[in-house]
Amino acid sequence: MKTLTLSLLAVGGLVLIGAVFLRPIAAPEAAPVDMSDAALKERLTRMQYYVTQKDGTEPPYTNAYWNTTEPGLYVDVVDGAPLFASTTKYKSGTGWPSFWAPIDEDAVTTKEDKSLFMTRTEVRTTGSDIHLGHVFEDGPEPTGLRYCMNSAALRFVPLEDLEAEGYGEYAPLFEDAADPNA
Repeated sequence: MKTLTLSLLAVGGLVLIGAVFLRPIAAPEAAPVDMSDAALKERLTRMQYYVTQKDGTEPPYTNAYWNTTEPGLYVDVVDGAPLFASTTKYKSGTGWPSFWAPIDEDAVTTKEDKSLFMTRTEVRTTGSDIHLGHVFEDGPEPTGLRYCMNSAALRFVPLEDLEAEGYGEYAPLFEDAADPNA
């Protein structure tokens, strides 16, 4: 009886040790983004808030990325979702960063915009539902589209920082890519 009790205790101890020390370690989950109006007002600049939350438009030729030619990724300023790559960016002559395609068509959504006495197609992010800008059918090949975006809705992650910022899986987009602005 004593031997059986000790054996059960030993097995129980091994099971406990195994459960504690041999369990798989789960990857840490990203902290949820507080999308409340108060949190966004505190976190975003006035222009970022106006553009992303009030469907505004920043002035052309004075925004952060209209003339950026460095390779990298453009992500949602609110939740960090990857949206556009510099490999699809081109000089549109509009004063805003323009792309001929998003990284993934599911990253953005469109809707009809009848403001300013005309009909345009608004572009919003699928995840955080922020206003990015508009898409027009006067862009270059291969899509013929011009995603005319507000810099205030984007954050640029340079190619050399992709891995450190958790976007390493997008690095292959830039292999063998010629400078689109040359």
